[in-house]
Amino acid sequence: MLINAESLLQYQRCKRRSFLDIHGDKSQRNAPNELLRKLQQDKIAHQLSVLAKVTYDQPDYSYGNWENAEKVTLELMQRGVEYIYKGVLSATYSEAYTLLSRPDLLVKRPGKSGFGDWMYVAASIELGKRPKQEYQVVAAFHTQVLATVQEFEPETAWLILRTKDRNYPVDLLKWMPRMQQILEEFIQVLELPNPPEVFIARQKCNLCHWYSECYAIAQSEKHLSLLPGVTPIRYTQLQALAITTLESLADTSPSTLENLLGFDSEVAPKLVVQAQSALEKRPLILPYPLPIKDITFTAPIELYFDIEAQPDLDLDYLLGVLVVDRLANTEQFYSFLADKPEDEELVWQQFLDLVWQYPEAPIYHFCVYEFDTVKRLAKLYNTPYSSVRPVLSRFVDVYEQLTQSVALPVESYALKAIARWLGFEWREKEASGAKCIYWYDQWLETGDRTLLEIIQSYNEDDCRATLRVKDWLVNFFQDEYGLRLA
Repeated sequence: MLINAESLLQYQRCKRRSFLDIHGDKSQRNAPNELLRKLQQDKIAHQLSVLAKVTYDQPDYSYGNWENAEKVTLELMQRGVEYIYKGVLSATYSEAYTLLSRPDLLVKRPGKSGFGDWMYVAASIELGKRPKQEYQVVAAFHTQVLATVQEFEPETAWLILRTKDRNYPVDLLKWMPRMQQILEEFIQVLELPNPPEVFIARQKCNLCHWYSECYAIAQSEKHLSLLPGVTPIRYTQLQALAITTLESLADTSPSTLENLLGFDSEVAPKLVVQAQSALEKRPLILPYPLPIKDITFTAPIELYFDIEAQPDLDLDYLLGVLVVDRLANTEQFYSFLADKPEDEELVWQQFLDLVWQYPEAPIYHFCVYEFDTVKRLAKLYNTPYSSVRPVLSRFVDVYEQLTQSVALPVESYALKAIARWLGFEWREKEASGAKCIYWYDQWLETGDRTLLEIIQSYNEDDCRATLRVKDWLVNFFQDEYGLRLA
């Protein structure tokens, strides 16, 4: 059986995925989504930018014909070429397994090897900006195979990251033993009769091609990983106490949990109430909610603010503001859009001009990104702090207020999950922040303005969804406490 670097990479992210990638029914995989395709395109672009600075040889072989690929790679190494792109090497491991290595680059260095007075080191060209453990383990994997082939083990490997100072040395004395440990654990998982247990961790799972299959299983089992706040560490602690169902967690005394790893006196009661909310299918006030005076109530004029960004360009290209006039019973949406990256400063000033028109109006947003971005843009464009401080003082994070006050029967506290639970729907059914990143890239490439119109529609709906959630929160607390505040 072949084990490659991608398998080892995915194992570090999810044991179940690595098992399914080898043993699963490939017809059950999801099709790649737009963001995944964009990430793949970005990685290729990064590789090409690195390769543009060197003269390299690339073995000529058809994908999957690894025997021939290794043969032509060895010929290049025996010739002593300086750089080899996408070479293929293999080594037998534990008799039943073959380690298949396809390092992004093999780089010639002085030294003694089976080839002569030179040897090679492996370099991995990675899209990330920091040397994650998973990257360094993969670099050690390539080195182990390389050492077998060239009869010499280098002391280091390299990561070529997407940063200004992008060449990062991998300490193989540290990472080789760790890689071998992970490899052994991986093989043990592969030899299991069934895949490891499902665990839905949305940020990690959403791009996985097995997501739909795993999510369906988790739903059918009412798996605790679908409950907000149940992290892998906390789940392990709950399992040790045989707490594996909503019912058992809902009946647990918080004092039983608060001293466990991953819990404390604040997390434990919140998680128990979260289970009760899911079980009873209704919102519940959390223990120790925010004081009533801090729960937001209506104002004569309210602003709802949402941003669309392109992280790769460090660009906030759309600042959307919904102006809600409670007295006149009107709503007006303003979409400050940068058609091109150079227009960011213009839309920033347009945003400021609008919010300065309503000096008393609270500015509602969902999560901290909008608050942090206003500070970033103010610094970037030298906006006097005396002008920005009054704006920031009016920011109200609806997410923070909600999650510190109420448990909802939802699987996630993302804006979409909460607003849809309340009956709100986006006009663009498949739209998401991730897809907007892809669509803006496509706009810059194609000039297709319909892409911008879709993004603007999505951004407006984000503002309206924030309004819906905020109004629900106000009404909920007014009803619970018999208040009628304006």
